[in-house]
Amino acid sequence: MPMKLDLPNFANEIRALIKEGDSLPPVETWHPERSGEVDITIDRKGQWLFQGDVMEREAIVRLFATILRKDDDGYWLVTPAEKMKITVEDVPFVVRLMDVEGAGRNQKVYFSTNVADNFSLDAEHPLELRQGPQGDAIPYVLVRASLKARLARPVYYELADLAEQNTETGQTGIWSAGQFFPLT
Repeated sequence: MPMKLDLPNFANEIRALIKEGDSLPPVETWHPERSGEVDITIDRKGQWLFQGDVMEREAIVRLFATILRKDDDGYWLVTPAEKMKITVEDVPFVVRLMDVEGAGRNQKVYFSTNVADNFSLDAEHPLELRQGPQGDAIPYVLVRASLKARLARPVYYELADLAEQNTETGQTGIWSAGQFFPLT
């Protein structure tokens, strides 16, 4: 049985990069020359695995999520000094919670991911439907930069309960932040 390696100690470096509050490091501006790969996978359920084992320390997963970036050639954990390629089976995040304020055209839908990204469904965070393997619609939402989240099934059902027909287009969908998002 191969010996498990220790998880790379990015945590102290990441903490130093994150300023007070909820700000995220500017990973899009970092282009380190040193790169490699690390045996981290984000599975379809949004679980982070290191060498096949679930990473159980939520604080570390959340820290890693703050330095995650998607480039044309894949997903990377990025610091100013180095970037490490990881594997993502679908998308890196899963929307687990939803809240609604208001109703109809005036409503605003709020989402929260498994790594504590919180945002509203709006022009900056649009909803997109992709066709699944069984021909079903799978909902995704842009979280930040080019990182997306899949809506967990219960959240999608909760969202679908709010669906109404747009009288202008005839489409069925959701209003949020003054935008209409089709669900068909």
